[in-house]
Amino acid sequence: MLFGKGLLLGLAIAAPVGPIGALCISRTLTRGFWAGVAGGLGTALADAAYAMLAAVGFAAFAAALSAIATPLGLVGGLFMIWLGWRGLAPKPVATAAEIDARDLIHTTTATFFLTIANPTTILSFAAIFAGLGLSTVGQGIKGAIVVSGVFLGSLAWWFFLSGGVALAKRRLPDSFAAWVSRISGLLLIAFGITALASSATRFV
Repeated sequence: MLFGKGLLLGLAIAAPVGPIGALCISRTLTRGFWAGVAGGLGTALADAAYAMLAAVGFAAFAAALSAIATPLGLVGGLFMIWLGWRGLAPKPVATAAEIDARDLIHTTTATFFLTIANPTTILSFAAIFAGLGLSTVGQGIKGAIVVSGVFLGSLAWWFFLSGGVALAKRRLPDSFAAWVSRISGLLLIAFGITALASSATRFV
């Protein structure tokens, strides 16, 4: 039951198409299936990190988020704007064979920090975690079960999304990938500006 709830939480957090989902779709279209999965892996690791922190103690988790929400929002907002700006000028479409391990690690790392610093993810995670009755799982084996469920649920979604986009890509012109990259860039910039504005209000 705990593992199932963890899976559900991972899917619920990953499935909504926000800035990270748009980035994953763009990466899959321009760089191939494994580039999309690498981005999803970074997000799944960040989701698991939040689950681990929440399992240690939900009250401490909420307090920690409250203490770092402002700097995370500022850093995350700037990072999203930077990624969005890069997406407005997409590179030529590359095949999966041209993506080396360094590129995949870079993509995983970037999406990990983007997810960690995304205020929307933080708030959604806390709300759903409490709603599923997972705020009292505690440490030990129960906590590990929930964390593994969150990680695998989130990762499963990114495999599904990247696979679907990679299959659809074969029927679409190359120009479609460029337009998706531009739209993804605009979404990231919009979310980044929103994050900066939200963080700035805390100083007022």
